[in-house]
Amino acid sequence: MKKYYLAIDIGASSGRHILACMENGRIQLEEIYRFSNGNDISNDHLVWDTDRLFQEIKLGMKHCAMRGIAPVSMSIDTWGVDYVLLDQDDKRIGPCYGYRDSRTDGMKEKVYSVISKHSLYQRTGIQETSFNTIFQLMALKEQNQDALNNAQSLLMVPDYLHFLLTGIKKQEYTNATTTQLINASTNTWDTELIDLLGLPGRLFGPLSMPGTCVGRLLPEIQEEVGFDTKVILPATHDTGAAVMSVPSEEKDILYISSGTWSLLGTELEAANTSEDAEKANFTNEGGYDYRFRFLKNIMGLWMIQSVKKELEAGYAYEGRKNNEDYGFANLCSQASRAEIDSIVDVSDNRFLAPDSMIAEVQAACREEGLAVPVTAWEIARVIYRSLAECYRKTILEVEALTGRHYNAINIVGGGSKAGWLNQLVADTTGRIVLAGPGEATAIGNLGAQMIADGVFDSLAQFRRSVFESFGVLTYHPAQT
Repeated sequence: MKKYYLAIDIGASSGRHILACMENGRIQLEEIYRFSNGNDISNDHLVWDTDRLFQEIKLGMKHCAMRGIAPVSMSIDTWGVDYVLLDQDDKRIGPCYGYRDSRTDGMKEKVYSVISKHSLYQRTGIQETSFNTIFQLMALKEQNQDALNNAQSLLMVPDYLHFLLTGIKKQEYTNATTTQLINASTNTWDTELIDLLGLPGRLFGPLSMPGTCVGRLLPEIQEEVGFDTKVILPATHDTGAAVMSVPSEEKDILYISSGTWSLLGTELEAANTSEDAEKANFTNEGGYDYRFRFLKNIMGLWMIQSVKKELEAGYAYEGRKNNEDYGFANLCSQASRAEIDSIVDVSDNRFLAPDSMIAEVQAACREEGLAVPVTAWEIARVIYRSLAECYRKTILEVEALTGRHYNAINIVGGGSKAGWLNQLVADTTGRIVLAGPGEATAIGNLGAQMIADGVFDSLAQFRRSVFESFGVLTYHPAQT
């Protein structure tokens, strides 16, 4: 009888339920449910509707029961940095704010008045971004001290969803590192830093590693979804899960987890908190088995996702045709044939949450005296070429900071399906590109479950199986 495992992978724009089993020695996947996600606006703030997300989780689980499948285990992964506060009765305090919300404006200065930017990086190894949990909590302290005083628990989004399923609160390590409150030397909460910031120590409990069993479904959840199962912690941070599935047996791997964000980096056994790493704005996020994901967060397919949304909403441009295909595949294909070579700085915060991504890309080109894209295909070409150039520069930084040379780069996640972008990255960086698997995050989520269940005895064996099960497409740089 086949053993099934359920991964629930929730990103910023969508979520999916994916079942996996072993068949003829290979991992087999089947998507059984998909739902949309995105920020809502509440009281002029961007928030996540966690109640709706939980309902979607249960709806997808019911699809297992409808097929007569009770998975051995299940796990949920999401994005990082965002959290939920619970009171003494385990009731949520306030909304779950989205990381693109503007309430963290000015909070860097508040934190740096307590601890310098340099000292913070040396302690945590985490890249400075305005939405890190440390700045979100400082915003809460400044703007709603009562909520902080009443809070008895802090759970990152996937930890909260696991709690709703089991009634058991666990704080998972890989997502906790995105708070910028974990000490990179001890791999535990930095209690001295937490005290310095005036945050309640009771919010930060013992950390659990991927593979830990949270518990079984609550009786009322069992009754609602139609089965019982174990809930296992994956690497709950989606990038941590995606990197687990990089199908490489090389000790030194270079990867891009390509989705809404592009996360480009390598794996290290110890955090690199050098001044050079700090200046280059690299981060040391916790990974499976205490590996460090030494990487840089790059504005990724968020830009093309935003453009697609605007185009489908009827954004007008010269020569627009009715019923034009603005799917990602066609945008990428048409971009390859456009004839504009302008490049923008995709790391500029102006692209984080503009009112119009199209207008922002055009304005950036105009300000630099570059050709301004007009058509959908020109706009897409500028974005894809800009991403490839950013990747090239970042790879050189990784090599300088690690003293290693990488002949190939593994691209996993949704972006690995963009054929012209993969070739563009190969040509721009001069490296072989190994593209796939596309469902990297869900596969990594499943990997933590299957290792915990003894299907694989190590991460290396799991990665070997990923390669054998899904393979990769190879793109060679053009000869010059």
